[in-house]
Amino acid sequence: MSAAAQHRRPRTRRLVRTLAVAGTGAAVLALPLIGATSASAATATSATPSTTLAGYPNNLDGWIRESLAIMAERHIPGTYDGIYRNVMRESSGNPAAINLWDSNAVAGTPSKGLLQVIDPTFTAYHVPGTSFDPYDPVANITAACNYAAARYGSIDNVFGAY
Repeated sequence: MSAAAQHRRPRTRRLVRTLAVAGTGAAVLALPLIGATSASAATATSATPSTTLAGYPNNLDGWIRESLAIMAERHIPGTYDGIYRNVMRESSGNPAAINLWDSNAVAGTPSKGLLQVIDPTFTAYHVPGTSFDPYDPVANITAACNYAAARYGSIDNVFGAY
């Protein structure tokens, strides 16, 4: 599903995570992230990539790799390629994607985030140790993969809307 609209959320949490890892000297590098409203703006704007607390790059590659590490600890199956393929189909890599037009949205529960998960599914398949924010890229990927594992055996077995 492609995103019909953008959800705005403060980027301050990302800034705090960046500063915690890189120190206050990173403030100059992280300031362009404040007020960013698109997924492309969430990518670091300097030669030195921003990193998450876990040390992964703060971009789609890093989010997938961090999710895979959490999934391995929890024995949730899935591969980089399976996650990437589904992310690109569902949100084109935009962690702020929200679908406001399909049957879920009409029923009041729009699909959100990189893998377009509705809130009840996100809550039911949330993986401990990840954020409770469905727009958090790592939490969204990990919960969606947990759901896909329960329903289809793995995210690798998902080739369409799920």
